[in-house]
Amino acid sequence: MTGGRTGLADQVNADRTGGPGGRAEPAGQLDADRTIMRKAVLRLSDRLPDLADRLAAEILSGDDRGDRDDAFRHDLWELCHTGLGHGFETILDPRRGRADLDWARRLGQRRAHQGQPLDQLLRSYRLAGRVFWEAVVEVVGRHDPENIPALIRQATRTWDTIDQQSGAAASAYHRTELELARRSEERVQAIVDALLDGQGADGGLLATATSVLGLPVTGRYAVVMLGAECGFGDGVDRRPGDTGGMRFIWRLRTDAQVALVALGGADLDDLVAAVRPYARSHAGVSPVVCSLAELGGARWFAELALRTCRGPGNQIARLDRRLPDALVLSQPRLAARLGHVALGGLGDVDPGFRDVLLTTLETWLECDGSAARAADRLFCHRNTVLNRLRKIEQLTGRTLTRPGDLVELALALSALRLHGQEADAEGPPARGGGGRPGR
Repeated sequence: MTGGRTGLADQVNADRTGGPGGRAEPAGQLDADRTIMRKAVLRLSDRLPDLADRLAAEILSGDDRGDRDDAFRHDLWELCHTGLGHGFETILDPRRGRADLDWARRLGQRRAHQGQPLDQLLRSYRLAGRVFWEAVVEVVGRHDPENIPALIRQATRTWDTIDQQSGAAASAYHRTELELARRSEERVQAIVDALLDGQGADGGLLATATSVLGLPVTGRYAVVMLGAECGFGDGVDRRPGDTGGMRFIWRLRTDAQVALVALGGADLDDLVAAVRPYARSHAGVSPVVCSLAELGGARWFAELALRTCRGPGNQIARLDRRLPDALVLSQPRLAARLGHVALGGLGDVDPGFRDVLLTTLETWLECDGSAARAADRLFCHRNTVLNRLRKIEQLTGRTLTRPGDLVELALALSALRLHGQEADAEGPPARGGGGRPGR
């Protein structure tokens, strides 16, 4: 942490050929200048502890914190002493390499690990240059005043060296800072993954999560899952960030983007509104859960909600509004059996007519049991809808006015829509007339 080294090959070449617009200097003059600097540094070597005292005091004078303890002050003094010492060695024995730059890199790494602002580190180098140069001028003026003019040439070289040292420290600081940020991000991602994978029962994980994520164990949380089929909206911001008091922590998975959302005072309508502008494909939203430990279940609920979305567009499905479909999805084997039992009577019907019957039933259900509204949607007469519904009753053995039968048919339609032909792939069931199993 000092300046004045003039033995670098690049510096020598620059001095001999002249800088931009400069004038070449004779080699003999360069050697003489180096000799003057080495002689001054030799005389300063015994004063190295005093110079470290002065530099440490200068650094502390600009420190915003006035409560530094003795351990901190001693550590600072050691750093000043070591840095100045490396600078002295570089001037006195240039053949040993740039120990000053190696030290600058180590110091930059250390300050980044400590979280000290970079501008404080760079300030310490400026102060080191000043302390060193004032000491050089003082010792030359006292012992060899005739050499003072030569110091004018040395000043530029000294501050060039200070720039090299501070540049090396800053580069190491930035590299270390980026590495620390990467490690911190990896740690955040690992914790979020563990919570979303249902490991929240681990008390140690919860304690770490509250510390690293800055989230309380109990609170209002939800999980959002965005399908990856079409990516995200165009623009710089490709997924919602913190907004409306909500905090989003996103994770990329193979088939979706998943977010742990700290809702604060927002509700699920606010969450859906925040997600909608960014969703180019379907999305699923879990119910609200009340602790980090419940996020594994919330992630599963969000995934179920997403899987209920079919067809084009960008539906945003809230699980609590699609519970029948979610129930069918969560039990695929039972859903297949339900479709086989409830709709098995349609298996012998011509496929084209079968599709017409199923479309009519689905539309009638969507119209809340209104044959007239269903007919409008299907572009047919109301009596045509009623005739098709009666045909379905005949083939399935179900009665649409009976609540239990209606629930079975509605769930069977969901199973068929969500699981495809697997929902009735077992073939014609054993049934007691018209497709209903014997009871």
